[in-house]
Amino acid sequence: MVDSLPEADLAVVAAYGKILTTEELNTPKYGCINIHPSLLPKYRGPSPIQSTILNGDKFSGISIIKMDKEVDHGPIIYQEQLELSSSDTFDTLSKKMFLKSAEVLPKIITEFIEGKIKPEPQNHQLATYCNQLTRESGYFDINKPPSTEILDRMIRAYFPWPGVWCKWKMDNGQLKIVKFLPGKKIQMEGKKVMPLKDFANGYPNFPLKSI
Repeated sequence: MVDSLPEADLAVVAAYGKILTTEELNTPKYGCINIHPSLLPKYRGPSPIQSTILNGDKFSGISIIKMDKEVDHGPIIYQEQLELSSSDTFDTLSKKMFLKSAEVLPKIITEFIEGKIKPEPQNHQLATYCNQLTRESGYFDINKPPSTEILDRMIRAYFPWPGVWCKWKMDNGQLKIVKFLPGKKIQMEGKKVMPLKDFANGYPNFPLKSI
């Protein structure tokens, strides 16, 4: 990556899954800035949008920071708060955040390079962290399901990946994977997507009747 940076005045990083080396951070004339989809220092790490929805936050936002050698740790150049909708999924909230970032970024870059913006250190004592998601993040025990509210948040946070799912043993003894989708929809392994109420009518022994 360094080979492509010597002529760069500034590098902009967003949704990049690797940690930059000190050499990479220092190669551009004005360093590297990162767009992070949370109000740092809250939700440092790889899953801030999912964590925002899972925790039922009413608002989140974008942070533009000057990168340093620690993840999501550098001083803040710009922040803007965004309200969440009760129907927001990972997909819809991601689009909101990165559209807002694209809208403000040209002005912020210009003012940063011209020295009109002085980056402010984060309050590291207030930092919270979020984890890397896996396929298992969306699993729950159908016999001990989360509350309706928590399940709704999970479905919206984990759509489209890793998805929310459970294993259900049918009356005939077959073990099936059942996926839950936004809009109170459900899909059993090998079957089409359908409303949960229709699924429950067709399989009256399914333990979960509503979301």
